[in-house]
Amino acid sequence: MGPVSATRLVDLGHTIEDGMVTYKGLPAPIICDYLSHLQSREKYAPGTEFQIGKVTMTANTGTYIDSPFHRFAHGADIAALPLESIAALDGVVIHAETAAERAIGPEAFTSTDVARKAVLVHTGWDVHWRSERYFEGHPFLTAAAAEWLRDAGAVLVGIDSLNVDDTRGGERPVHTILLAAGIPIVEHLCGLEQLPSAGFEFTATPARVKGMGSFPVRAWARF
Repeated sequence: MGPVSATRLVDLGHTIEDGMVTYKGLPAPIICDYLSHLQSREKYAPGTEFQIGKVTMTANTGTYIDSPFHRFAHGADIAALPLESIAALDGVVIHAETAAERAIGPEAFTSTDVARKAVLVHTGWDVHWRSERYFEGHPFLTAAAAEWLRDAGAVLVGIDSLNVDDTRGGERPVHTILLAAGIPIVEHLCGLEQLPSAGFEFTATPARVKGMGSFPVRAWARF
């Protein structure tokens, strides 16, 4: 038997912290003890203690995934996402961190085979996370890019910025196009510069919660 090849695991999501703001206008999460170690001592035998935490937050907190239900009332919700659409996916990274324009069009993708792959767009915007800069002037995909990705067979699309869409108006064409096609979207990724352009496995799995259109994920890659 030959030597076992090394495997590297890379976290690609932000840590959820008490009081942090992911998207302006949405409340920050509240993370606290429901039962602290100290309080639990009254309930258990001497020397035995536990912590039970409590989290109050919107579903669009930290690094999260959007299901079709996020955009369409009759679309599949988070609990209905098949594992093959969010776990152990072949991944590719599209490097757009040096793009002169905020809008990322189909030309950024046309030289890459995206069929049956998770397409992760590296803009470098994650360096502004937890700052005012993060909320203004973020990179985004165009409707034409979304249509190209859909037609080329992408199975998931992720981005390391505030939103996959331009948020200056109320339209969300990229969400509309991708989610209508059953293609999940992962927003607020980070650390994509650590990945090779291809040849890695991508996973972004939320808790299996019914009735939710979006939910935080532990996003990671293996190569």
